[in-house]
Amino acid sequence: MALHGLGQVVIGVPNVAETIAYYTDFGLQHQGDGAFATLNGGDQLRIVHAPTRRLVELSIAADDPDDIAAIGRRLRAHDLLVEETDTVVRTVEPVTGTRVRVAVRPRIVVQPPVPATLYNGPGRIDRWGRAPFIARTGPVRPHKLGHAVLGSTDLETTMRFFTEGIGFKVSDYMGDKAAFLRCSVEHHNVLVMAAPVNFLHHTSWQVDDVDDVGRGAHAMLEGNPERHIWGLGRHYAGANFFWYLKDPAGNFSEYYSDMDTVPEDELWSPEVLHGLQGLYSWGPPPPPSFLEPDDLAALMTGAHSAGSR
Repeated sequence: MALHGLGQVVIGVPNVAETIAYYTDFGLQHQGDGAFATLNGGDQLRIVHAPTRRLVELSIAADDPDDIAAIGRRLRAHDLLVEETDTVVRTVEPVTGTRVRVAVRPRIVVQPPVPATLYNGPGRIDRWGRAPFIARTGPVRPHKLGHAVLGSTDLETTMRFFTEGIGFKVSDYMGDKAAFLRCSVEHHNVLVMAAPVNFLHHTSWQVDDVDDVGRGAHAMLEGNPERHIWGLGRHYAGANFFWYLKDPAGNFSEYYSDMDTVPEDELWSPEVLHGLQGLYSWGPPPPPSFLEPDDLAALMTGAHSAGSR
């Protein structure tokens, strides 16, 4: 695959200072001026001002200039306006209005391997004494941006943009309501779901293991229980452990670990998942606010007001 992951998300919010403080607590490294870095992915989040919360820009990593040229040709074939150099192609997703930028960027091949967490099981003793996770006293630091989830008022058009235009592959479908799309070996990097308004549902950030999913969430909720949305659980699609939290603007952020991977040369048949299987394998039931965020009606009202001007 010419693509190899997400580069960065730019999120617009009305309350920039509060949101910057939240993602600092979340474990991302604040570089100043609303820019954040992960341990291994470099600058991967930028917080900017916007009247309402939204995904302003999504950056995707590509291997070389030939990949950029091919993406540019495909986008123009779909009658999209394109800005292009040898190393960067820019366009706008036609439904959500999200700026999309594909840029040549080195693969994260220097990501240091994390020693496998040892777990005991029936008839199997992999470790002796106290579990080593109790010695982890530092804050949880995400390794990279894993995926972003977008609500679109025209699911088919947004899916075609990412698959036929940018070059994503389909991993699985959630009935006829959503599609898990990948631009790397991970199960999904973008999930597009049908929605009554275009909006950013969540971003997801990779941590070491399920213990760090729990540790990260525990630290975020200590003194701030209102941040909790859903977790701890494990998804069926992607199989990752998860815990979802909410930033002060209303965007969800997810700690995840143990995502399914798809080797680049492996044939993969997407499944069509129905009902709760599309949401999770185990964990507490998803709250209504996860499926329909509390501010969705306000976002719809704002979108209609903007459209009528």
